[in-house]
Amino acid sequence: MSFEQFRAPWWQPGGHVQTIWASLCARYQAQGAQPQPWLRERWDTPDGDFIDVDFSSHAVAANAPTLVLFHGLEGSSSSHYAKATALACAQRGWRLAVPHFRGCSGEPNRLLRAYHSGDVDEVDWILRRLQQGAGGDLLAMGISLGGNALACWVGVQQQAAAQLIQGAAVVCAPLDLVAGGVSLGRGLNRWIYTPMFLRTLVPKALGKWQQSPGVFDKAALLRARTLHEFDDVFTAPVHGFENADDYWIRASAKPLLKQVAVPLLLLNA
Repeated sequence: MSFEQFRAPWWQPGGHVQTIWASLCARYQAQGAQPQPWLRERWDTPDGDFIDVDFSSHAVAANAPTLVLFHGLEGSSSSHYAKATALACAQRGWRLAVPHFRGCSGEPNRLLRAYHSGDVDEVDWILRRLQQGAGGDLLAMGISLGGNALACWVGVQQQAAAQLIQGAAVVCAPLDLVAGGVSLGRGLNRWIYTPMFLRTLVPKALGKWQQSPGVFDKAALLRARTLHEFDDVFTAPVHGFENADDYWIRASAKPLLKQVAVPLLLLNA
């Protein structure tokens, strides 16, 4: 494993500027290109739920590579990075698939469970099904939460991952969820980014409470002001973890990286 030091341009001195600039640049690229509609498929999951998968609609060769993009927390095919990736795939003649984690495609999923950073079973099922329809190489890419989940999967699968994908890229992922969560819970991060996530996470969780009243502490959910508090009251108990700390430790990809047996690019500022 090799590392290359990231050196920011002089006019991007900090993480906030780099984050906002990348978002604006991707939006500008996507808006400047001819928009292509997504082709959506709804897949029934083995446990009686469903996910929606959006495919790029640009023309590709029958043996073209397929890139699978796992979106970040509360992301979707409408996210700026998904649109920018679709543009890049169109320029290269690649097919793009954007599977939505449960509840992220614009419609609530059927079951109580949602999604989380270590959802390796979901990633595995998605990639195995996509491989069946791939005419050429299958490649995987994950952003943020989706990147950590993908990195967990390649670490858990080890040599078996090479039977499904030819390589993977993980972009801006919190591979150490404890460190990432602590960072998001303090300073400017707590006031800039955390409210953006909670603005959609909390209403979705309240919808789950309507499905299964009493399964978690509704009052504590409404008091949540950090991702740790949200994960402690909702994500952890709903997905089989003891609490937020247990979830963050067990779902972090960092300890699994030494087991990866496929070409893997980790891109983090």
